[in-house]
Amino acid sequence: MTHPPEDPRVRRTLQHLADGREIVFFDRPGAPERVVDDPRPLSALHPAVDIRIDPVLDEPVVIASHRQGRTYHPPVDECPLCPSTDGRHTEVPTDSYQVAVFENQFPSLWHHGRCEVVCFSSRHDGRFADLSPDQVDLVMSAWIDRTVALGGAPEVQQVFLFENRGAEIGVTLGHPHGQIYAYPYLTPRTARMLEVARRHHDENGSVLADSVVARELADNVRIVARNEHWVAFVPYAARWPVEVHLHPRQRVPGLPELSQAQREAFPALYLDVLGRLDRMYNAPLPYIAAWHQAPVREGRDLLGLHLELFSIRRTATKLKFLAGSESAMGAFISDVTPEQVAQRLRDLARP
Repeated sequence: MTHPPEDPRVRRTLQHLADGREIVFFDRPGAPERVVDDPRPLSALHPAVDIRIDPVLDEPVVIASHRQGRTYHPPVDECPLCPSTDGRHTEVPTDSYQVAVFENQFPSLWHHGRCEVVCFSSRHDGRFADLSPDQVDLVMSAWIDRTVALGGAPEVQQVFLFENRGAEIGVTLGHPHGQIYAYPYLTPRTARMLEVARRHHDENGSVLADSVVARELADNVRIVARNEHWVAFVPYAARWPVEVHLHPRQRVPGLPELSQAQREAFPALYLDVLGRLDRMYNAPLPYIAAWHQAPVREGRDLLGLHLELFSIRRTATKLKFLAGSESAMGAFISDVTPEQVAQRLRDLARP
C-alpha cells in the first residue's frame, strides 16, 4: 500500500493481530512505543461476502451473511475497542493508544474491498466532541493515511470514512470510533452525485460544489458557522431533521489534498458544530458523520470533499423514521425548514 509523505508530527506504527489483520497506530512523537501482544486463538478470516447487482436499479448490494454474529452491545468491561489491560485481550492489544486503525473482524467488504475501524481515543466514555483540536488533527492524519493507502489498491474505486454515533442510529459498540469502507465500485449516492455534477458542468461551465458553497454564502440564512477556510451550513434542501454540511471554502477532491491551513482550521469549527448539536436537546445527539470524497479515478475535477453530518432526532423525545415515502420511494419529506434549524444552531453558539 502507498502512504502520504511522512509527517514529523505523527509516528505511524504498523503491527499485526493474531489472525494476521493489520493494525496501525498513530501517535505524537514521545508517546510510548506500540508493541502488539495478541495471544488470542484467532483463525484467519474467511468472510462470506458476495456483491450482487440489483437488475432493476443496476446498483450493487453487498451480501455479508457472516456479520449476523458480530459483537452486539457488550458490557463496558468487555468492550473490544478499549486497550488490552489486566489480562483481558481486545482488538487493540496494547495497554494504551492515541489513535488506532485496524481491519474489521466482521467486514462488509473482502478481497475486492476493505473495511477498517478507526478508534478515535482509548477513552471508552468519550465522544468525538470531547477530543482536543490536536487529537482531531491526529485523527485527520489517520484518515488521510488510510485514504491514500486504500485508494492506492487497484481494485478500490472509492474510500468512504464515517462515524455512526448513538444507539438510535444502530451503533452496537459505545466506544468512540468510526469506520472506513474501501469500495470496489462507486456507491449509488456517489454515482448519482457525479452524474448531476457532470450535467451541471456541461450546462453551466462551472463546478457544482463551488456553486453550492457560493449560494450558501450569498444567501447567508442557512450558515451555522464559518472561518477563513471552512463553512458549515444547513443545506437548502435538507432531508434530515438536523443536517449540517461542512465544506472547505477552496474545493479539494479529498482529504489528502487539504492544505496545511485548511487542516489546521478544521478541528475548531467541527468541534464547535458538534457542541451545538449536543446542546439542541441537552443530550448527546445521535448522528452520522459522512466524509464525501471524490472517487479514486474519476470525477476528481467535479466532486469536492465535504462532510455531511445528520441526525434522525426531530425533537427531544421523537425520532424520524424512514417510513413509506422515504424507504419505498426514496422521496424525503421534512417536518422543519432548513432556515429554522440553522437559526437554532446559530443560537446555540457558546457565549
